[in-house]
Amino acid sequence: MLGLTFANESDYDLIQEDDTFNFTDLNAFAPDKQLTLEVVHADGSKDVIKLNHTYNDAQIDWYNEGSALNLIKKENGA
Repeated sequence: MLGLTFANESDYDLIQEDDTFNFTDLNAFAPDKQLTLEVVHADGSKDVIKLNHTYNDAQIDWYNEGSALNLIKKENGA
């Protein structure tokens, strides 16, 4: 789970109950860089939403490894 906020508050109204979501640039997750969310509606139409976060490099490394403990284990060669 990621703590994200809408860059444009009104984008909240674009979300519908039966939507699915795709992050289009999660591989480029970086501090001070917005993430892009593609919202796919049941009728096949799509909206693109920009999301903000406050994660730093260390927290992003934790996310990429699955947890802080996984990263520590990897760094210690265990």
